[in-house]
Amino acid sequence: MPTMAAITIKKFDGVTDQIWTNVQASGGDKSPAIWRNQSVGTAPAFMPEARLTSRPNADNTVRRLEGVIDWKQTAVGTDGVTRKINVGYLKIEAVVPQGMATADLNEFTAQSCNFVGSSLWKLSLKDGFAPQ
Repeated sequence: MPTMAAITIKKFDGVTDQIWTNVQASGGDKSPAIWRNQSVGTAPAFMPEARLTSRPNADNTVRRLEGVIDWKQTAVGTDGVTRKINVGYLKIEAVVPQGMATADLNEFTAQSCNFVGSSLWKLSLKDGFAPQ
């Protein structure tokens, strides 16, 4: 099983690194691992956050992983209080068969993650439309 760690990714400019700090390691099944981009937002409630949970199905033939990322947009009101005004939300669910051959599992993992990170998927997410 993987060890919790910070994750470094690129900003929209493709050059600048952003560190998503490991805030909480998973305590086991159904307990989320949590990361935050602490360079965005003025308080934890306003920072982008990613969570990943895992659990087995009833007969332990698959593992289910659910990942969510939320990105809060904030504004300061005339009263000086910062508030969330919009939240971008991405949810990914994976079903990982425990009987799948390692070579197939490796390809499923690599190609699925790379597909979601492709330029076309990024553009679709940014524009809010599936490709036509």
